[in-house]
Amino acid sequence: MLPTIEQARAARERIAPYIRRTPTYAHGGIAYKLELLQVSGAFKVRGAFNAVLQISPERRALGVVAVSGGNHGLAVAHVGKTLGVRATVVMPETTPARTVERARADGAEVILVPTIAQAFALAEERRAQGQTLIHPFDDAAVMAGQGTIGFELLEDIPDLEKLVISIGGGGLIAGIATVVKALRPRVRIYGVETEGADAMRQALDAGEPVTLPAITSIAKTLGAPYVAPATLDAAQRLLEDVVVVSDAQAVEGIIAIQDALHVLPEPAASCCYAAVHAGLVPRAQKGTLAILVCGGNVSLDDLALWRTALAV
Repeated sequence: MLPTIEQARAARERIAPYIRRTPTYAHGGIAYKLELLQVSGAFKVRGAFNAVLQISPERRALGVVAVSGGNHGLAVAHVGKTLGVRATVVMPETTPARTVERARADGAEVILVPTIAQAFALAEERRAQGQTLIHPFDDAAVMAGQGTIGFELLEDIPDLEKLVISIGGGGLIAGIATVVKALRPRVRIYGVETEGADAMRQALDAGEPVTLPAITSIAKTLGAPYVAPATLDAAQRLLEDVVVVSDAQAVEGIIAIQDALHVLPEPAASCCYAAVHAGLVPRAQKGTLAILVCGGNVSLDDLALWRTALAV
């Protein structure tokens, strides 16, 4: 189920003491919402805080569990540390070592398993044992928390005409689109994925959720193996289009954003820049086109490896 605008408003007030109101900067005729400057380096803490803060004290005492290839796990670990809640994060073995180390440094129990499917299965076992599952995208409270970005965008960009957001499982874009379309219906919203992590594009083409056999893109934080019925519904009703770019285009986008804004985004964020500059998303005609730079948990070493592997 998608959140309501009222739930997103309540989320904004609820999580305000715990998050940053990230800035929006303009460059080259595009507005960039720098959510990579958020606590833990990505937007995910908004949804995680909103979900955990609504759990009863009795349930909190049993702990929370999350599945993640990176940013959601870091967010839940941070929330657990901040609120004094025992957190378990189940991650695939391909998760970067520094991400695992950061989650453990925040006190989370990190369990590594071979695949993301096995991670979800283990999380379900933990839920059956009493821990509360904080789903990375298929949760109305999580989506409402991510949707708080929509209020900030509309406040910062009065003439917002087009908005470009990346898609993993779809919780981020569903939450933001719910807010933006309720308050300013004429804004046109576009989703972006990378080849090998395009669960939403495939679901739209099939008319139903599709499970990807594997995530082959370097954009591991877009690595949801499927989208939820609720997030697919949001994409069908609220988005203009969902487009797909290559990993090489995403890496070129990292370099371009770093040159322009002096920040280092993830491929899961730079893919939006790539889509705009490849002409897959039309430029604004009368107002402003905005790109959500959703996360920055990437290193210079990662970028160097990708440039070599992809000949960028």
